[in-house]
Amino acid sequence: MSIPLTADASLHPLVLPARADAADAGEFRELAHVRNTVYREITGRTEQDLSPEALLPVLRSRAERTTAVWAVRVAGEIVGRTVIDIPHEEGSRVAIASIEIHPRVWGRGIGTAILPHVESFARLHGRSVIQNWIEQPASDGPRLQARTGFGSVPDDHVARFLVRHGFGLEQVYRVSRLQVSPATLERVTALRAAALEHSRHYRVLSWTLPTPSEHLDGYAWAKSRISTDAPSADLDSDEEAWDAQRVIASEERIQEMGQTMQVTAAQHIATGELAAFTELGIGADPAGITHQHDTLVLEEHRGHRLGQLVKCEALLSWTEAMPASHEVITYNAEENRPMLSINEAMGFTAIAHEGAWKKVLS
Repeated sequence: MSIPLTADASLHPLVLPARADAADAGEFRELAHVRNTVYREITGRTEQDLSPEALLPVLRSRAERTTAVWAVRVAGEIVGRTVIDIPHEEGSRVAIASIEIHPRVWGRGIGTAILPHVESFARLHGRSVIQNWIEQPASDGPRLQARTGFGSVPDDHVARFLVRHGFGLEQVYRVSRLQVSPATLERVTALRAAALEHSRHYRVLSWTLPTPSEHLDGYAWAKSRISTDAPSADLDSDEEAWDAQRVIASEERIQEMGQTMQVTAAQHIATGELAAFTELGIGADPAGITHQHDTLVLEEHRGHRLGQLVKCEALLSWTEAMPASHEVITYNAEENRPMLSINEAMGFTAIAHEGAWKKVLS
């Protein structure tokens, strides 16, 4: 059942097809195309593109969250989408929501008309906080500072919309890119050697998914610490419960998406605990852009250059496995100076910023 928004715009609940190539998948495939177009228009880049086959597993509800999707139509044409995730962590009061509309229909009041439906859905699920992460078009104009004091985003149409509707800019993430070249690998090799001098009580492990059974529990525990040990400003960060089964389910989705992922970890020799890890992944095209996903050094193991060690080891082994991929993209909180310093030493350079926004519902 469609929901009227403006004179010519409407919101349509989307029922996900069983398969991206199913007979009833036409609307979903159209939405997937529009999603990619919107991201390209806003960022000027293509690394966030996902095929319908890769997008479908991302949008399915799962054990740890419920996901709802709506298509935004203007005069019958899909021009964007709204996605709301309801995490299932015990005591969570958060809904993670995005309103993504093609810039050519900005300024018509469509986002303003969608927002009450987002808030109503959040309240229906007992949520009192809405959070989202948004990259804005590059701009040389005025900037809006994050409440952390680290980083800023353009004070543009998007920022003004969010502020007008009660959102605050809690945190800014730096989007960084590394161009892989012989000079890069020489620099990273030297950084790895320096890190090894400070991490003699640790060994490096690496695997391509699926995770070996002997590391499932340790990797799950380390993944759970992302939600507690990584900088999160004043955002509501639910403590995520990861176990071996959640890791297996996550890796099955990655496989269904047609992606390859490598995990590189530092293991404390005396205890066998996984003390740090980083993930590198790529889509079906081996010459495509590599994404650095989660990276974490557990708090009790910091001070031994383990972040530098695993990131350098990961890149060196990854370039052997994926020699045709010459770019790596990563996201880091602007206040995460230890990780940014490693990135900068490796040769990453900032190319964009993403804002983390929060609204407390009245």
